[in-house]
Amino acid sequence: MTILLTSGLLACLAIVYTSYATSTAAPPKLPPQSVLTDFKSFAVLGANGSFRDGLTPFNPTNTTAPSFQIFNDDFLTILGNNPSIRVIAENDTFAFAHEAPIWMPDTDEVFFASNDGGALGMSDLNHNNQYSFISLKAAENLGKGQLVNFTKLPLDSSIQMTNGGTPFRNQLLLVNSGRGPLPPNIALVNPKPPFNSTIILDNFIGRQFNSLNDVKIHPQSKAIFFTDTIYGFLNNFRPPPELPIQVYRLDPDTGDLRVVADQFNKCNGIAFSPDGNTAFVTDTGVSGGFMGFNQTLPATIYAYDVDPVTQMFKNRRVFAYTDNGVPDGIELDSKGNVYSGCGDGIQVWNPSGQLIGKFFLNTTSANLAFAGQGRLVIMAETKIFLANIAATGNNLLF
Repeated sequence: MTILLTSGLLACLAIVYTSYATSTAAPPKLPPQSVLTDFKSFAVLGANGSFRDGLTPFNPTNTTAPSFQIFNDDFLTILGNNPSIRVIAENDTFAFAHEAPIWMPDTDEVFFASNDGGALGMSDLNHNNQYSFISLKAAENLGKGQLVNFTKLPLDSSIQMTNGGTPFRNQLLLVNSGRGPLPPNIALVNPKPPFNSTIILDNFIGRQFNSLNDVKIHPQSKAIFFTDTIYGFLNNFRPPPELPIQVYRLDPDTGDLRVVADQFNKCNGIAFSPDGNTAFVTDTGVSGGFMGFNQTLPATIYAYDVDPVTQMFKNRRVFAYTDNGVPDGIELDSKGNVYSGCGDGIQVWNPSGQLIGKFFLNTTSANLAFAGQGRLVIMAETKIFLANIAATGNNLLF
């Protein structure tokens, strides 16, 4: 195998495979917008190497974003033969596309929340964030370089600082961080006019939650699992926390509510394997809100066994540690590959926890959602990206 080092960057840069001179196999044909990267090429940087911190994006070949960084051949299966990634909505002055993306297939619309309390979020102790939607059909019908408009969804005033969402019983299931004395809650929202909503939970046996963050439905039991952390307090729109940072399970039919996992610095995103036997929870301890970053704290995805009877989370272990920013929202595809929004875009690990590739944006993505066969919608604060790939999501409509 012959290798070519990127000119001027020497051994500290990724190797782009250009030929297989000693092999009978044909040279690999990379998909469009792709670059192939070898871990060995930056295994040793040397005493004067170009080391970076965990907040600096990793782009060893200086490839223009957006692009696909391929670390392992498994990622080629996800991408397919002719992937693409492009911006479909944008507003450089407003972080309108932050969290809670939900795809509704009957209208082919994607719903999402703006940044709650962060930079360009236009929300704080005195202002709620915004929940909006776009038409993917309209986005796909636009020409190259054209953008689709996003529309604000009118929500009841009891829904404050939406940060997580998932489809549930043909509605939008939103988890909301609360604001000031207004409590965090979980709401069911009609995705069609008149956009009426119903609060289904706003306390833990009489006590307010801290600031609810993310939510998923267990694929077998259909129970609601959600995370509660302290970003509302850190971002100055919620009072000091009065509960531990925990993951909860809610039976939507009986109202049974219980804690299933704790011992986090700041639990955040949550997802399940296709068979429901494994739970994944991200810990974004590195990010302290307006208190800054502490890179000795977790930027970690933990995996758990889901007890078949109680559905408690057991046997916690590290699944992956992200090399840039934090792993925020998390999704799985139908093959069990794990996707998470990170400091440089969407990072992807195979079921064994090996980093196999990135949807490299050179900017932060907090969340993502599959939108049917072969479409991945990526929230990137002031932009929304649409990636057309081969993989299919595991975000079933419960």
